[in-house]
Amino acid sequence: MHNKEDLFRKYVLFVALANLSYFFVEFFVAREISSASLFADSVDFLEDASVNSLIFIAVNWTVQNKARLGKCLAIILVVPALAFLYTAIQKFYLPIIPEPSLLSLTGLGALLVNMSCALILARFRYHQGNLTKAAFLSARNDALANIGIIITGLLGFIWPSMWPDLIVGFLIMAINLDAAKEIWDASGHHGINSKP
Repeated sequence: MHNKEDLFRKYVLFVALANLSYFFVEFFVAREISSASLFADSVDFLEDASVNSLIFIAVNWTVQNKARLGKCLAIILVVPALAFLYTAIQKFYLPIIPEPSLLSLTGLGALLVNMSCALILARFRYHQGNLTKAAFLSARNDALANIGIIITGLLGFIWPSMWPDLIVGFLIMAINLDAAKEIWDASGHHGINSKP
C-alpha cells in the first residue's frame, strides 16, 4: 500500500509538471497568433497543474481538509473562464484570425499531453476518492476540447473567420465551469474523499 501511495504521488507530480510545461507552450503560441481558444486552453493547463500539485501536497490530509481543498479547486476552475471572457471581449475589438496550421499543431500537442495524463490518472481514479477522480475527468474533458481546437485550425484553411476560435473558446469555458460545479458538489456533505 505504501508503494502504491509513493507511485501515486510520483505520477500526480509528473502530470502537474507536464501540464505546467504545456501551459507555457500554448500561452506563447496563443499570444503569437491571437487565438482565444488556445488562450483559454493554456490557462486550463495552468489550472490542471495547480489541481495536481495540490493533490500531490494533500495526499495524507484528513477528509475535512480535503473537502476544504475541493472547494478551493472549484474556485480555481473558474479562473480560466474569466480569463477567456476577457480575451473574447478583446477579440471583438481586434478580430484577428489565428494562423490555422499553428493552431492545429498546438491543439494536437495539447491532445497528446492530455491523453497521456488521462491514461496515467485512469489507473488511480478511485485512489484518494473524488479528488483524483476530478483530476482524471479534467484531463479527459480537456482532450475533447483539444479536438475542438484541432478542428478549428483545419476549418481556418477553408473558412477564414474568428468565429470557430471563439466558439471553441466558449465550449472550453463551459467545460471548466461544469468541472468546477462537479468538484464543488463533491466537496459538500459527502466529502471530497468519499468513494463513488
